[in-house]
Amino acid sequence: MFFTYLRRELRRRRKAALVVASGLALGIALVIVVSSVSTGMSRAQDKVLESLYGLGTDMAVTKAAAAPGSGSGRPKFEFDAKGDDDATQSSDRVMVQGFQTLASSTVSRIGGQKGVAGAVGGLGLNVMKVDGQFKRGEFKQDEGAGQGGRSGPGGQGGTGQPQGEVMGGGASFDVNSYTVYGTDVAEQGIGPLTSSKITDGRTFKTSETDAKVAVVDSAYAKEKKLGVGKSVTVHGTTFTIVGVSTADSGDAAANLYVPLKQAQTLAGSKDKITTVYVKAADSQQIDQVKATIQKNVPGTTVTTSADLADTVSGSLSTASDLAAGVGKWLSIVVLAAAFLVAGLLTSSAVSRRVREFGTLKALGWKSGRVTRQVVGEALVNGLLGGVLGIGIGLAGAYAVTAISPTLTAQLGGAGGGMGGGRFLGGQGGPGRAAASKTLDIALTAPVSFSVILIAVALAVAGGLIAGGFGGWRASRLRPADALRRVE
Repeated sequence: MFFTYLRRELRRRRKAALVVASGLALGIALVIVVSSVSTGMSRAQDKVLESLYGLGTDMAVTKAAAAPGSGSGRPKFEFDAKGDDDATQSSDRVMVQGFQTLASSTVSRIGGQKGVAGAVGGLGLNVMKVDGQFKRGEFKQDEGAGQGGRSGPGGQGGTGQPQGEVMGGGASFDVNSYTVYGTDVAEQGIGPLTSSKITDGRTFKTSETDAKVAVVDSAYAKEKKLGVGKSVTVHGTTFTIVGVSTADSGDAAANLYVPLKQAQTLAGSKDKITTVYVKAADSQQIDQVKATIQKNVPGTTVTTSADLADTVSGSLSTASDLAAGVGKWLSIVVLAAAFLVAGLLTSSAVSRRVREFGTLKALGWKSGRVTRQVVGEALVNGLLGGVLGIGIGLAGAYAVTAISPTLTAQLGGAGGGMGGGRFLGGQGGPGRAAASKTLDIALTAPVSFSVILIAVALAVAGGLIAGGFGGWRASRLRPADALRRVE
């Protein structure tokens, strides 16, 4: 009887049911689109940040560089004056990049803190290499020397010195600056190298902790015409290239990756690191782990991905703020309006059915049964609105993904970097300072199953709210009063 009457009333009042369902559908569709776009923004931002600190890394621990003293930080190059005049001269300097060094024991110390699932150390280096040659100039004597009494014996002036000038000569040098990153090959699941994929050759083996092997970034390899099997010399040490890596997005962490021990040897920094990459056991407790490390390992700076997110600007940041702020409140306002309109329309429909409900009560229907009937109709309207809203929302999210609007993300060079990609933090050494970098990110709008569940819950809630309005109105009707009113 309940479902028979429900079906009949919905068919009889199709237009009113469609209006209520459409209002709820609009609000639910907006929630789905805004939620999916927000998820897309978050993924886009994560993609940008992964190029800075690497996959699997929740935070990085560094120690700010000391204030530079007089003449500090300036590399000095010395060239041998012996040998042929035109002999090629070459000299390079390896400098620790950006931060003060930490003891390697800091890794195990941080790894033992509560909430830390893993920790690994790394050493960032900047190499400056100068190549070139000096050319001796040629002395050219004045043609008029020794004439007119203006020169002494032998064609010399009154001072007894040859008269003339040096022609040609000088120096031509090329300065090449690149970055080298020492990675712990025994723990390759955390750190900046994880944000790149091997596109040629292989990555490091766990047994190559002190081997003279290297992985080169694809952009640098193309620039210097390097490849798998070729060799590269860093400060007198020759490394064999075993792999070529390509950054997933943004700049690679370094031009060249070598085992950590080899990097320490190159820099003369035995058992030293610049960065500790940390993975939290629970991503929801990153802030707590950060506070614990800062408390128990004094003198260090802990930077999380949330801290780095504040350095991302451009249209990605603006759109993310709009989706998180304006989109959120717009969804709430539209939903509230849709629920209110649905409730008012249902209540209005009840008022037009006063005579009908009065008749039903006179025939023996209890107030609770009338209320359930009204709530049932409103709930069906809500579910219908939910189906329409999910369909419209999925179509909107698909349209965003199909169009894939391009957003720009500008990575500022200032403010506590993770010490990974581009060695951010404003402490970049010569040749690779932490200058701002602009990336283009394609926006997608993925719809998760949880968003669908939220949409269904909203549809049910809308129906119940609308039914609550109408049911309350219907329950107050008295049969005698209702029969006296004309529809």
